Amino acid sequence: MRLSSKTRHDEYTAKLAEAFDFDFDGEIVTEIRDLPELPKNFSIGLIVGPSGGGKTTLLKTLGSVKGASWNEWRSVASHFETPEDAIEKFGAVGFNSIPQMCLPYRLLSNGEQFRCDLARKLKDGALIDEFTSVVNRDVAKSASNAFRRYVDSKSLKGIVLASCHYDILEWLRPDWVFNVLTGEFHSGRYLQRPEIHIDIYKTDWKLWDTFKKFHYLSHKINKAAHCYAGFWKDQLVAFGAVLRYPSGTVKNAWRGHRTVVLPDFQGLGIGNRFSNSLAEIYVNDGGRYFSRTAHPRMGNYRDNSPLWRPTSKNRKLRTDIKHKNVYNNHYADNKRVCWSHEYLGG
Repeated sequence: MRLSSKTRHDEYTAKLAEAFDFDFDGEIVTEIRDLPELPKNFSIGLIVGPSGGGKTTLLKTLGSVKGASWNEWRSVASHFETPEDAIEKFGAVGFNSIPQMCLPYRLLSNGEQFRCDLARKLKDGALIDEFTSVVNRDVAKSASNAFRRYVDSKSLKGIVLASCHYDILEWLRPDWVFNVLTGEFHSGRYLQRPEIHIDIYKTDWKLWDTFKKFHYLSHKINKAAHCYAGFWKDQLVAFGAVLRYPSGTVKNAWRGHRTVVLPDFQGLGIGNRFSNSLAEIYVNDGGRYFSRTAHPRMGNYRDNSPLWRPTSKNRKLRTDIKHKNVYNNHYADNKRVCWSHEYLGG
């Protein structure tokens, strides 16, 4: 494919051409490799290569490339068909912070805006340009992983992305990859997602200041809690807190108090595995471990995990509780239906 770009040849372009010994008369012709014949049945395809290599042009040969529009005063969640649809689509791109979902698009960070734009485009046949181009590489990897997982779970088809970054390949695992620079066309399904190893260290409640704004219910913490920090490759990514279980009959029992993963690392499954690891500490020490959550993604994960057993209060409104305590602890929450489980281990 040959693309011709013309501009007025003036004293500026003449000076540039002379300085760099560039033969220029007002026209630049670019050769772009044509897309090969694409598979008839695929979920995700990726056009990758350097900026200016023709990725956008090739993407447009497949159809219209549209962006999402946002009302500057409405929450980003308000742009979906239902609140449930918003939660599902945001979870699909690793945007799991309930407080941030309630903000308008203009008040979000670049990484959060990228995830919101992506959530609006989740459908069969979507064509998405500049995939992960405007975000840091941690967000790029986590969003790619969450995106792949959602596409597989919903059996979406015919999605094509264009990106200048190669570091997302193992996290996105596309069905095919076309490199505009080399002309290579190959499968990406053989790629394996890199292992995520989280190192957990005991800490204190003061570290909560780094995480509290991202908790979906409360900024408060019980200072008597056992606190833990999670690190991935020397980067702080998660915080967890554990309290004694409030029961006079169940001995040596504990309960989850706070679990937060920093937004850049959401979408990689760290939150659930981090929570499991904290529970394992107490179960291995001969105790019992309970956890209650109002977050739908964590609750649904535990409902389907053999590591957790639902309690008698799972997904039931606690009408037996008359008030909430000073820490806004949803163990004493009588206003919302929560998931409630005991950790069994495996």
